[in-house]
Amino acid sequence: MKKILMAGVAMSFGMAMTSAALADIVIATAGPMTGQYASFGEQMKAGAEQAVADINAAGGINGEKLVLEIGDDACDPKQAVAVANQMVGKGVVFMAGHFCSGSSIPASAVYAEEGIIQISPASTNPKFTDERPGPGTFRVCGRDDQQGQVAGEYLAANFGDKNIAIINDKTAYGKGLADETQKYMEAAGKKPTLVESYTAGEKDYTALVSKLKQENIGVLYVGGYHTEAGLMVRQMRDQGMDTILVSGDALVTDEYWAITGDQGEGTLMTFSPDPRKNEVAAPVVAEFKEKGIEPEGYVLYTYAAVQAWADAVKAAGSTDYDAVIAALDEGTFKTVLGDLSFDDKGDVTLPGYVFYEWSKGKYDYVK
Repeated sequence: MKKILMAGVAMSFGMAMTSAALADIVIATAGPMTGQYASFGEQMKAGAEQAVADINAAGGINGEKLVLEIGDDACDPKQAVAVANQMVGKGVVFMAGHFCSGSSIPASAVYAEEGIIQISPASTNPKFTDERPGPGTFRVCGRDDQQGQVAGEYLAANFGDKNIAIINDKTAYGKGLADETQKYMEAAGKKPTLVESYTAGEKDYTALVSKLKQENIGVLYVGGYHTEAGLMVRQMRDQGMDTILVSGDALVTDEYWAITGDQGEGTLMTFSPDPRKNEVAAPVVAEFKEKGIEPEGYVLYTYAAVQAWADAVKAAGSTDYDAVIAALDEGTFKTVLGDLSFDDKGDVTLPGYVFYEWSKGKYDYVK
């Protein structure tokens, strides 16, 4: 009886060891999977899913396969915290998210407390890393102060003879970007004619457009998202205004043109150098296009966030929080964005922002 019992214990131990050896590594992405900014959630989901598929096809990480969880925060701070806690319960060790800065910042406190690495593909507000709650908070995108400097100096240099209005949607992203743009534009010698705020989610901007028309605004800088910016363009054109709309990286979605149609012609925006043009990204871009997915906007940024974390885990030899942080702090990672590393704040050391122009339904570098 004792021998049988011991054999059973040995078999159970062996099964446990086998099970542990074959355990999955659970990671996640989270963003606005529903709501008016869902196109960005779709970008993140597509990038994360392809990265996981490619890593698993190549044998996984240290012999283990990845499993992806998807969280929907709808760009709402409270919902983002709820999603973060859900991911804790699911055993997630890495979060490639969130999208909106207003979501990433409060969620980062949960991840830091629970020992979960977070690399945002898209949250640009400086506070995300300047005030990070722990050493496991990173991003592979740029910052609003970098983006605002490029935008502000460009506006002053190219539209010094026009009346410029700067407006924001009062979110962490939109207001932060607008404030930085205004700061650098004024430092370059150009003061805005009008500074206003609006409420995200509104559909009728008649009163705002009337005020812009009254002030003879030639350039409208929008610190906010593509849905509202697109409606503003349409309503300005309906009132006979040829005002140029300028905005930031939240316009990097084909949905912007779907809202504006030809009325969006000539819209300007800042975004990082287009990773689709990187030679190293060509095979991955081809994979997406074979599936009917255009890897625009933050698709490849999410893919790169997973790549960098995965390589750090390989270097660390485990998913241990401290060991992976050390690897992220010390390493240089080959990704679809190019070779990247992180500074002591968790910000990425990649080229900053450039200007793009929307024309005929596509965006490309300003010529």
